Amino acid sequence: MLATISHWIALHGYGVIFALFALGIIGLPVPDEWLLAYLGHLIYKGRLLPTPTVAAAFLGSICGMTLSYVLGRTFGLYLVHKFGGFVRLTPEKLAKMHDWYEHSGRWALFIGYFLPGVRHVTAIVAGTSKMTFWEFALFAYTGGFAWSCTFISLGYFLQEEWSRETKKIHNVMQIGTVAVLVLLTLYLLWKRGKKKSGSEMSEK
Repeated sequence: MLATISHWIALHGYGVIFALFALGIIGLPVPDEWLLAYLGHLIYKGRLLPTPTVAAAFLGSICGMTLSYVLGRTFGLYLVHKFGGFVRLTPEKLAKMHDWYEHSGRWALFIGYFLPGVRHVTAIVAGTSKMTFWEFALFAYTGGFAWSCTFISLGYFLQEEWSRETKKIHNVMQIGTVAVLVLLTLYLLWKRGKKKSGSEMSEK
């Protein structure tokens, strides 16, 4: 993987960086954090320039996020209305999801970059919940810039230790993703149980 990416970057330059991150955000199995740190290492080695490297990674990532948002905004609503009943996703629940995004879900676009697996769906959910584009862009683009700069900087300052330390950080991030999903599942189960108890009480 390392040799292949190095070869692509050597042949095609910053355009390859842009393409990898654009495709990685929408589902291509690209090791994003590892690649960002590797780019930082290449900057440290003097093989890449800092500004165009950060720009290519950032623009690629937000391009992928924007495409995901547009897909959620267009096809997401259609799929909810056509197949939402099979997974109990009604228009009322969609409206509640939109309200949640309005109050606190917007930060999921920012934080989601640092949670592997989560960032791939936050933009689609934001589009499906009818979040305005400008609000989406504010949080998603800011998060993309922070994410790109953070890991490129790590690769630069960690020097020859970049690969080992990045792997450790990625493992911690994966644990964070699992923890978030577990907490979200527990919250939804608690809310469902509370709603069921309320219904039983009203029937009595």
